Amino acid sequence: MTADLLFVATLVGATLRASTPLLFAALGGLVSELAGSINIALEGMMLIAAFFGVIASAFAPHWLPGAPGLYPWIGCAAGLTAAIALAGLLAVFHLELGADLILAGIGINILAQGLTMFLLMAITGDKGSTAGLASFAMPRLHMPLVDAVPVLGVLVNGDGLAGQNILVYGAFAAAGLVRFLLYRTAFGLHLRAVGESSDAALSAGISVRKMRYAGLLSSGLLAGFGGIFLAMGYLTLFQTDMVAGRGFLALAAVFLGARRPAGILAAALLFGASQVFAAQLGLYAVPSQVVFMVPPLVTIAALVLFSLRRRRAERRRVEAGVATIFAHSRIIE
Repeated sequence: MTADLLFVATLVGATLRASTPLLFAALGGLVSELAGSINIALEGMMLIAAFFGVIASAFAPHWLPGAPGLYPWIGCAAGLTAAIALAGLLAVFHLELGADLILAGIGINILAQGLTMFLLMAITGDKGSTAGLASFAMPRLHMPLVDAVPVLGVLVNGDGLAGQNILVYGAFAAAGLVRFLLYRTAFGLHLRAVGESSDAALSAGISVRKMRYAGLLSSGLLAGFGGIFLAMGYLTLFQTDMVAGRGFLALAAVFLGARRPAGILAAALLFGASQVFAAQLGLYAVPSQVVFMVPPLVTIAALVLFSLRRRRAERRRVEAGVATIFAHSRIIE
């Protein structure tokens, strides 16, 4: 029984860790999408945050000796600042200079990839990773009281539900916070109004430009948390192209989750579980090509099912509308 629980705990913990960067980035994509500005540059923002987070935490002892507890947080602050700056650059290109948002986002991704490779080589002399630097990881959050509970204690010791990196819990807390901000505050109402109809929002006195700036900057902040977790939680170093398409997978999660925080949470867990399943397949005599195909296939299948379900719902609405019109016409006759 204990061995089974340990195995389940391991899978649960791995799924939570794999889902965390996707969830952060998808929530960022949701905020900008609801403001009417789809953020294609999530990939680049995650990458730039991961790089500057590791570099800043590695050099923090030289800047602030004698305070090791602050070094991870200095790295986190630096990474988030870099991601927000990149989001601000995207916003300026689109909102001030009139650049196409999709093309500008692609350009930001290319900029982030090239800039991190250049700076990595300039700082470390290595084109691949920061393995030569002693960087710091974000702390784990332990729950010692839960350890005494019979079943949960095994999950804790198995690194399942407890003992995770603090950003794992932060990602799921962020889902609730984003939901509250979007649907329980005036800020969220204005943001969604701009995304639904910018002309109507402008006539109601809402600054469309300010809300889209806020949406893109918030998107950069959340995507930055995802990049920080990859380099200072999931791993403890930076690698070139370590985001590996997670930014685009997060965009898929936004639409698969029907542009709702709860749906995005479920989509991120699904994609995270598919990555864990692929990793488990790699332990057996399964060709690597099949292993690498699992997450994309799950993504495509989920999006196809979502599209079919949405079309079926739209068909029902149309049929209901036609039936209502027909009924009213008969009453008039």
